[in-house]
Amino acid sequence: MKRLAIFDFDGTLFDSVWDVVICFNRTLEIHGFPTLTHEEYLDRLGGNIDEIVSLVLKDKNTAENMEIVKNTYAKIYSDSPKDNTKPFAKTHEVLNALQDKGIYLAINSNRTNDSIRMYVDEFFSDIDFKAIEGHNPPYPSKPSPYGVERIMDQLKVTKDETIYIGDSITDIRTSQNAEIDCILVSWGYGRKEAFESDYPIETVDDVCDLLKII
Repeated sequence: MKRLAIFDFDGTLFDSVWDVVICFNRTLEIHGFPTLTHEEYLDRLGGNIDEIVSLVLKDKNTAENMEIVKNTYAKIYSDSPKDNTKPFAKTHEVLNALQDKGIYLAINSNRTNDSIRMYVDEFFSDIDFKAIEGHNPPYPSKPSPYGVERIMDQLKVTKDETIYIGDSITDIRTSQNAEIDCILVSWGYGRKEAFESDYPIETVDDVCDLLKII
């Protein structure tokens, strides 16, 4: 029986990619770098911000260029209205139902904690997330199991009692590295590699299906 459900953020709980695309392309235009399409961004997401910026810049990913782009993007994203970032449909209802079942809820993401908490406070103020583990340098980001293990330690929950819910190959590898079960969701930004993996115990197409598994 599972006592703890750890959710990825982007592409699992929240549909956030369009604001990322808008802000990254504004950043690239400012510094004279080629912009990318929505599909090209999907191929580059999943890692921490340094990894994403490196992939976005491709062969222009010098340390200097990466720092400039990262800093500009951070400011543009922080100042933008982020009107396109919202929870996926029925996510709130499912989180409430899991909470009512006594399941501990947590988030593990390669976003910063502050960014995660901003959205959680706005959209999920009545959901009691027991722990939120974003990427906090110098500590490792996903697919390192660092964040997952901190959550399990904090809540005193075993590996067998924990399940990870995510949309990408990064989430699958995080689960593997933490030696916990994983559910893959199909409504996010996962690419072919994720759906070819045989590690997830289930792939779900509707968020309500999580209630049948957890």
